[in-house]
Amino acid sequence: MCNPTRDDGSSQSGMVRKEKTPYFQRYWTWADVARAVTVTVVHFLCLLAPFNYKWEALRFGLILVAVTNLLITFSYHRNLAHRSFTLPKWLEYPIAYAAVFALQNIEYFRGDPLDWVSIHRFHHQFTDSDRDPHSPKEGFLFSHVMWIFDTLYIKYKCGGRNNVMDLKQQWFYRFLRKTIGFHVLMFWTVLYLYGGLPYLTCGGGVGGVLGYHVTWLVNSACHIWGSRSWKTKDTSRNVWWLSIFTMGESWHNNHHAFESSARQGLEWWQIDITWYLIRLFEVLGLATNVKLPSEFQKQKLALVH
Repeated sequence: MCNPTRDDGSSQSGMVRKEKTPYFQRYWTWADVARAVTVTVVHFLCLLAPFNYKWEALRFGLILVAVTNLLITFSYHRNLAHRSFTLPKWLEYPIAYAAVFALQNIEYFRGDPLDWVSIHRFHHQFTDSDRDPHSPKEGFLFSHVMWIFDTLYIKYKCGGRNNVMDLKQQWFYRFLRKTIGFHVLMFWTVLYLYGGLPYLTCGGGVGGVLGYHVTWLVNSACHIWGSRSWKTKDTSRNVWWLSIFTMGESWHNNHHAFESSARQGLEWWQIDITWYLIRLFEVLGLATNVKLPSEFQKQKLALVH
């Protein structure tokens, strides 16, 4: 799959093309099982929320998912994955650390910035091809969530993390990669000690489930439904009704057309909360080298001139 194949099924490099094993009959690594258990537990806690309801806990969960998902899009996605703007390290590192608590610790393998950024860069490099980590061509459910639990398949398709050398060279991201489990466990422990079961269920459970599915819909729904404004060589779509919940990430056709753009809601009416935060930081002099598409680039890719 990773190399062009000849008629006899072998690759040009001599490697035999491997057929994908049926999903539930394949070998499950300990990491696959751990991630599946984690997602199940978070959903189970969400289901228990009505039996442990406290408004203050639910309010905390809603604020948590809004703030941390904004930090994921601001930091992991636009700052680290695409280098759409630059922050001073004293500000970049704390924001990247805070994004860990978006509860996406099972998203993109470990959930630390190195793996999150690596998988996302592979997605843009191989969008809608056999090597896309979460292509909707393998089914809605696979692109939405099931791909997360098949680490060997993704490693086979994409290879190692050789596309994040810029992050591997920084001590902070190496440290976070090695200690990510501790920080996530600490978060859940503090959550329970502070507010008991209501904060675990209404806060962590509801907040976690909302955060998961809002993020996953960008991978699945935004490659299946919606409108297109730009001539991209993929199935990316703009889904307007998701824009508030995804902090502007659902202007996905815009994003695939202009990957390095710090702004994804390119029209004034396209809500892009992440861009508003980037713009604020730019005005304050904290965000520099902010990238935006030129008018020439827009004219070149516009579906209607």
